[in-house]
Amino acid sequence: MDHFLPGLLLGFLGSLFVSSLIAVAILMRVRAHRRRMRRSLARIRAVCRRRAARLQSKAQSIQRLAEVGTFTGGLAHEIKNPLSTVLLNLQLLQEDLDSNDPAYSRLSARLNTVSREAARLRDILDDFLRFAGKIELRREKVDLNAVLEELVDFFAPQAQLSRVQLRFNPRGSPVMVQVDPRLIKQTILNLLINALHAMPGGGELILSAGTAGNSAVVDVIDTGSGIPPDAIDKIFQAYYSTKKSGTGLGLAMSQRIVREHGGQLTVSSEMGKGSDFRLTLPLAGG
Repeated sequence: MDHFLPGLLLGFLGSLFVSSLIAVAILMRVRAHRRRMRRSLARIRAVCRRRAARLQSKAQSIQRLAEVGTFTGGLAHEIKNPLSTVLLNLQLLQEDLDSNDPAYSRLSARLNTVSREAARLRDILDDFLRFAGKIELRREKVDLNAVLEELVDFFAPQAQLSRVQLRFNPRGSPVMVQVDPRLIKQTILNLLINALHAMPGGGELILSAGTAGNSAVVDVIDTGSGIPPDAIDKIFQAYYSTKKSGTGLGLAMSQRIVREHGGQLTVSSEMGKGSDFRLTLPLAGG
């Protein structure tokens, strides 16, 4: 029996040694895992700190923009009030001019110039106040075909005067949407006017209604000169305009109205062939 003890002892010690090695290896792996976890946590904390700093910066920027918006809105009102007085007095001065005065033509032309520019400034202020103000939607369930038909009847004489053929392609069945009809008419009318300006020599203007999936679709297509590729991404920006007399808020306001309705306003254009402004709105449920 005694001659078995050394072998058993060696076997036990060998097993203990192997177990110790395994335990050390496991411990080293646990420690390495902990180090990796600490490094990962440190990276996560750093990322969270950076994101928190960015969010705080954005929140501060939003607050500053809100303050600037409030200030500029008040400033626009303060400018508009005396501007109305200026326009009224310019009109009175025009009426007081003596047509027999040798300087009548010169003075009248200058007063007309000042009145025209003052009126343009008033229009810019009106557009700004509408753009900066809160949009309150008064939704109604309406057939988009009927809304567009009313616009066509209203706009057809203006198109005819501009030597533009206006065509309306309604959908065969009702296109029901839950919208503010007044604001949607304003948006589409602005697109029609822009299309008319894009065809100073005449052309064809197509207004169509349809559906795509769960959306109603309105296309305003013109055969004008098209929009330059470098301007496509800018035309919906506030105060960007390619027209000398434009305020640059028409398309920006139109896009804002459409977004308030949960829709989208996009454009595709080809130089020399024309443009297609597409308005999509959610279809009314039920």
